[in-house]
Amino acid sequence: MTLNRRTFLKGAGVGTAGCALSGILPGTLAAYETQPLNGLGSFTHSVCEMCSTRCPITARVVDGKNLSILGNRNAKSFGGAVCARGGAGHSQLYDPQRLVKPLKRVGERGEGKWQEIEWDEAYQYIATKMQAIKEQHGPESVAFSSKSGSLANHLFHLAKSFGSPNTFTHATTCPVAYKVAAKAMFGGSLKRDLSNSKYVINFGHNLYEGINMSETRGLMKAQTEGGCKLVVFEPRFSIVADKADEWHAIKPGTDVTVALSLCHVLINDGLYDKAFVERYVSGFEEFAAQVASYTPEWAETISDVSAKDIRRIAHELAAAAPHALVDFGHRTTFTTEEFDMRRAIYAVNILIGNLECKGGLYMAKKAKTYNKFAGEHATPSLAKASVKSMPEIQAQRIDAVDKQFSMLWSAGGIYQSILDATLESKPYPIRGWVISRSNPMQTMTDRAKVVEAMQRMELVVCCDIYVSETAAYADIILPESTYLERDEEFVDKSGKQPAYYVRQKVVETIGDTKPSWLIWKELAQAMDLGQYFPWDSIETLRMLQTKNDPQMYKAIINDGYVSYGTPLLLRDTKAVAKFRARHPQALAADADGSYASQIKFKTPSGKIELYSDKVEQMAPGRGMIQYREVTLKKADELFFIQGKVAVHTNGASHAVPMLHRLMPENSVWIHPLTAGLLNIKSGDRIRLYNDTGLEESVAQVTPGIRPDTVFTYMGFGSKNKEMAKFHGKGVHCGNLLPHVTSPVVGMNLHTTGVKLLKL
Repeated sequence: MTLNRRTFLKGAGVGTAGCALSGILPGTLAAYETQPLNGLGSFTHSVCEMCSTRCPITARVVDGKNLSILGNRNAKSFGGAVCARGGAGHSQLYDPQRLVKPLKRVGERGEGKWQEIEWDEAYQYIATKMQAIKEQHGPESVAFSSKSGSLANHLFHLAKSFGSPNTFTHATTCPVAYKVAAKAMFGGSLKRDLSNSKYVINFGHNLYEGINMSETRGLMKAQTEGGCKLVVFEPRFSIVADKADEWHAIKPGTDVTVALSLCHVLINDGLYDKAFVERYVSGFEEFAAQVASYTPEWAETISDVSAKDIRRIAHELAAAAPHALVDFGHRTTFTTEEFDMRRAIYAVNILIGNLECKGGLYMAKKAKTYNKFAGEHATPSLAKASVKSMPEIQAQRIDAVDKQFSMLWSAGGIYQSILDATLESKPYPIRGWVISRSNPMQTMTDRAKVVEAMQRMELVVCCDIYVSETAAYADIILPESTYLERDEEFVDKSGKQPAYYVRQKVVETIGDTKPSWLIWKELAQAMDLGQYFPWDSIETLRMLQTKNDPQMYKAIINDGYVSYGTPLLLRDTKAVAKFRARHPQALAADADGSYASQIKFKTPSGKIELYSDKVEQMAPGRGMIQYREVTLKKADELFFIQGKVAVHTNGASHAVPMLHRLMPENSVWIHPLTAGLLNIKSGDRIRLYNDTGLEESVAQVTPGIRPDTVFTYMGFGSKNKEMAKFHGKGVHCGNLLPHVTSPVVGMNLHTTGVKLLKL
């Protein structure tokens, strides 16, 4: 059968094209005539958006009806490949349930009754409502939230021009903790040189399911070509655990004990890099005293990981140093002590002295830094489009009442604080919510609170591709073009060397959708704020970014992904030698051939801080990394943990027909001993419940999980009937997770307790 636009619509739409409430949902692709796919016959370089990684791609239309999506071979670390999600981009494009016209709510909020309207009417409705809220309650009473990444700044620019300080990314519903911890200890973020590592310790960062093409390929290369040993601590036998040399079924929430005991062994047995610590680290003596009692034997009693194994692993890690690392990325288990867990992971890396070394951690070399070392303008940089005379915002952010969260205020904010402000007027009520490409109904905890907060809003606006579970509670839904139908600005993708990439339109827009940068500009114009959006096109913005440099502009457009110079690691003498050979005017190297003396940290002490006076002042008692016991469940409950799967992206991809068919719902992993006690077999319908909510799904009995733990993949069980094909299928994790915010890092709590019942 020919896979053209018409057959996709027929195949994907069978039994799903109509809204469960009233036949074909207004404003969706299913309501429109099919048409030839209009796009370039040659390849167009762009950027995927089937997950948050945003891998570089190369795509083209074939014979006006088929779409080829491949990786961009110019992006070497990504391998010129795409994952299953990336390969399914055409299925999202063709999906008859995706939105192609603005929708206005005509029933009760969440009732599922919609009317198709024109853009001008949508803009005018929103502008009128927002102006009324502003006049009565102040501009700060409207919150603006967006998924992190490209185009979020356009929505936040609208917020600033409107006068609201309350802008939020999805960061605190995702592992923002490793960024906050890095900022506290190093003064900025770090990257992992996985491909060159000889030894990797992993606390559940499942790169073989939560795929990041560059990092996943890096870990694969290290294991298959570099002889890297991979050790995984995780409560379940995930894919990354399956591919590891060792899997230790750690008790949920106790990862920090193993990390701290590794530090204990490294210090106590004299395995740490003394020269590195003396040169770059402050607070070592205090930290050494703190971890003196955190022995492997102590950790074993809490974590269920053998003390003998912890000691052996610490010695093996030290032997592989500095070409080794402890991965600080996403994990399966999250507790209220994420700040110290991430700091403990960084502390292990610090003690083995792997910073700016091959196979360790490093700081991104953006153009400004790279050119400083090169002694010349070796690589161009991106500028920011700025607007003079922006309104001065007077109000305080709703999450700025507690100074322990001060490192988050300029880094995405505490997303779920919108709920507290709305329901408890802390510190003042939020009465309007503008949401772009974010689904808090799925990603925030305690779904009932999210529903209650949205019901209290005077205005809810959602910009999305689908009627997501969150958009189902909106007053107006603004249809964004898919990533294959829109152009965007240039993005800095620098790693060991400066690099940039760009999303470009592959096909002409289907239906009446718009890119979100244009949506927010036109909404601003409807609110008489157009003077703050002086750019008339994406080309104008790109030229502003490149400072009217035609060579840079052309290179990024033509290649899609452009890297400049040569990889630079400041303590790798071979990398420094190659760098200096390429740039004759480069800074002189140190006597040992490195740039070690040039390493700087944007911390109060100018060094890596194992103890932080700054943290102590903002969060008394938390200046030093330490273990604090947490209670995640009741005695008669099982631990409930969640994770990512390779064919879905949390709550953002389950409507995509091809991916939905691959995995329509999330089963629940249960150990045979636990299942036997409850007479549960694989395939049985089961119920998970606790004080927060209850969910039902299918049991998957497997020895690949601890007996005291159950696991499922995130993003399923949506409650809105507009998306009939995945309505109510599987466990809605947010409906079981309590509304708890972690100290310092502001994260949602993603580990809790549940009871289990066979249906």
